[in-house]
Amino acid sequence: MASNEETGKKPLWFLIEESILKFESEVLSGENPEASIQQMAGELDDAGYNVSHHGGNLIKLRFAVDKARSIGRPMLKDFNAEISALTLETVADPFLATSNMLDKLGDTWPELRSSACRPDVVGMVEQAKLDLLIAKAKGLQGDEGIRLLIKEEVDDAVITSAMELAEDKLKQVHADIAAERAERKRVAGLLEKVADKSNEEKIRHLFDNNVAEALMIEMAGVGQADIDAANKAMEEELKEKQRLAEEEAARKKKEAEGPALEDISADDMLGYIESIREIMEFSEEEKEIRVMCEQSSIPKALVDIAVSDPDKLDQLEKDAEG
Repeated sequence: MASNEETGKKPLWFLIEESILKFESEVLSGENPEASIQQMAGELDDAGYNVSHHGGNLIKLRFAVDKARSIGRPMLKDFNAEISALTLETVADPFLATSNMLDKLGDTWPELRSSACRPDVVGMVEQAKLDLLIAKAKGLQGDEGIRLLIKEEVDDAVITSAMELAEDKLKQVHADIAAERAERKRVAGLLEKVADKSNEEKIRHLFDNNVAEALMIEMAGVGQADIDAANKAMEEELKEKQRLAEEEAARKKKEAEGPALEDISADDMLGYIESIREIMEFSEEEKEIRVMCEQSSIPKALVDIAVSDPDKLDQLEKDAEG
């Protein structure tokens, strides 16, 4: 509810209307409402307002009572009905909502249009909007309610109180939102570089830069079908690249291992065996033998024999000599 800026309390005109609503039956019945007026004035005195002994305030009370009696109902019945009928859509702009409300109520209750009342009415409409936002926020899952209130620029203190949050939680959501805004800015920059490219090229570019699919759809104007098609094409390309890489690795391995025994010429066989024997004189450790043989480009087939069955080298040498 709106507060009087000077006293921090409800404005007097509104309290008067609340009193009339409270004493509705007494005020509207009978020919002389004076007893009810005096009782209302006393209660307003007790609430911190000088009404009984303040001519101007007492006149305001009498005028409001006379008006309610002439219309046949308290102003707040109409006013509260309009406030209750507000929705987030109709109260999106509180000032426009206030104008619309006063258009409906102003002919019957013109005092609401006065400079004394209108600011308070705007405040009440704003509070109604806040109440509706908080109610909606509490019905949302996860952090969506907090995000809604932040988006609507609700004060942090109000958010923590209304949503019963720890300050650290609210700070975390603010940080998450800031990170998301930074990511959108980054993606916007990426899209500028491929603005004239096809959807598939845009998607590939965004995938290469680790952009989430949801953000692609939101910012690149592509559909899930476009993303799925690009994904499939890239998967096929990746498989082909992997196949070629495996073939190249196998080729290099075979090249590094050298020819099979049956493909080694007699002269080369004799040279390799001589080199192996020199290496084996230097070391008996298999690992060292293999390293030195590899450095000397000796075929792996011969090295395997040298470390597993060195006596077989004699037979191979004999066969090579003819």
